[in-house]
Amino acid sequence: MAYHIHLPVMVDDVVDNFGAIPKGFIVDATLGLGGHSFALLRSSPDISVLGIDTDHEALEIARERLSEFDQRYILKHGNYTDMQTIAKENGVKPVSGVLMDLGLSSLQLACKGRGFSFIGDGPLDMRFDQSTDVSASDIVNKYSEKEIADILFRFGEEKKSRRIANQIVRNRPVSSTSHLVTLIQKAVGNGAGRLHPATRTFQALRIAVNRELENVKDGLKAAVDLVGSGGKIIILSYHSLEDRIVKNFLRNESKGCICPSEIIVCRCDHVPKLVLKHKKVLKPSAKEVIENPRSRSVRLRIAEKV
Repeated sequence: MAYHIHLPVMVDDVVDNFGAIPKGFIVDATLGLGGHSFALLRSSPDISVLGIDTDHEALEIARERLSEFDQRYILKHGNYTDMQTIAKENGVKPVSGVLMDLGLSSLQLACKGRGFSFIGDGPLDMRFDQSTDVSASDIVNKYSEKEIADILFRFGEEKKSRRIANQIVRNRPVSSTSHLVTLIQKAVGNGAGRLHPATRTFQALRIAVNRELENVKDGLKAAVDLVGSGGKIIILSYHSLEDRIVKNFLRNESKGCICPSEIIVCRCDHVPKLVLKHKKVLKPSAKEVIENPRSRSVRLRIAEKV
């Protein structure tokens, strides 16, 4: 099993901030290999976990990892946007917390057959749930040059998106991750910065394949509706696009009026559903970044249901 190499990110912060919630279930909406759920179950006998993941292989590893906790967990295959339905179908109540860790698991990155990593060679897949239709290969080999450039710019904030898209289209079919990396390097060079030149392109394709930004918005709405009063929502995000969505959503749901600034008299009648628990975003300690470099970009935000 590969899960022994997996280090859950900011796990102490997650456990500490779930420490004072009412007795009930925590929905680990992006279960992965179960690292956060393991720590939460170990932290208190009053916590049970509903773990959800789109990745069948990760679910099986997590099931073995959590087996010592007997009947205190339920693991289900599915998308976290459907957490309300999954919770209802499995009699999960009350729900006192939702955890959304939006990063890739080490299993997905390490498995060359999944195509998430630009290190080494593998198929252009990048699907979290391999039963879904669209893969990264479909995008790079079937989409128009403009569509590819738009995806790279929108989801990867890649400034050289047009150059990369042109190189891809001129050299189709693109057969593998290493082939794609070679084309990216031809388009933009090897780069001298901290980021590998393929980083933003791979991020953009993964986000597009899995509809990640749409899912974040829908998942946040579902979490707010599912959690009971006094419960907490904790989100770990790893790039600016995700974090911007999370920050704006939590801020809006913690405010009264959300009318545009030019409207003098409130017309929205918006009622706040959340209280923000920290004024500033939480980041990993320097010690954790050294021990787990994967954590360096994470941003943790916490809100409590009113």
